[in-house]
Amino acid sequence: MSFPNIPSDLDTAMAPNPKHLILNLLMAADGPLTSREAVGACALFGIRENSVRVALVRLAAAGLVEAAGRGSYRLGPQAAPLADDVSRWRTLEQRACEWDGRWLVVSTGALGRSDRPALRARERALTMAGFRELEPTLYLRPDNLVGHAPVVRERLYKLGLDSSAPVFSAHDLDKGREQAARHLWDGPALTASYQATRQKLQRWMAHADQLDTDVAARECYLLGNEAIRQLVFDPLLPEPLVDVAERRAFNEAVQAYDRAGHVIWQKLLAHLLTGGRANTSLTDDAATSPPGERPH
Repeated sequence: MSFPNIPSDLDTAMAPNPKHLILNLLMAADGPLTSREAVGACALFGIRENSVRVALVRLAAAGLVEAAGRGSYRLGPQAAPLADDVSRWRTLEQRACEWDGRWLVVSTGALGRSDRPALRARERALTMAGFRELEPTLYLRPDNLVGHAPVVRERLYKLGLDSSAPVFSAHDLDKGREQAARHLWDGPALTASYQATRQKLQRWMAHADQLDTDVAARECYLLGNEAIRQLVFDPLLPEPLVDVAERRAFNEAVQAYDRAGHVIWQKLLAHLLTGGRANTSLTDDAATSPPGERPH
């Protein structure tokens, strides 16, 4: 099961810290997460039980998780908006439409810069929505998103952009700014990254059934988390800025990988709940059966 990190103020490392891992588990869970499941899952990455319990206390204090019964947790109110947005990575391509050359623009010139948490939230929102800085305090992206400015404006505000920031559509940029805008993203590098990650996922799935469950769970978390994070922060550019067909193939590969990973982690968590050992080989029905839709 692959879990996208809820975007945070911390850099994402390949080896997850307990807070990231717990949040990711909760985002992917079909229901509340027990402390026993959290401890067992974190143990796969060498995280001690005491560190897990400290992380749960701190997450609860920050409103990122809340009690869902004795010894169980669910996402808290502070995590819900970001978690909801991140969870929509499966329908990423449905957000895109044809591009007619217009741009979506955000101006931050009138916004304050002394509130550091607000600044971080602003930058995170703009990055998640694919905006890049054309000039100081002026951000833009191609206007190729369904719903255009009204929908993107609402999403940006929900993600943490100041509600007083102007968000609008523009066209007829002068030649210099038009050319500069089209080079804010490295399209060939993005296209290459889609292909490279897709091939990495496919290679892993080809031998996953040979791995012990705990090894498979650990590896598929690390690789899947990286892939989903790549999708979550993808700018969703149109042709000709990127190869859209390659991005769609990448998206489909991540979804297939996610379904297979969900089966692996369900098996692991079942072992943790019953007190069994997880270091057994994956059964045929866990690793090689046709992937079904992942429950929400």
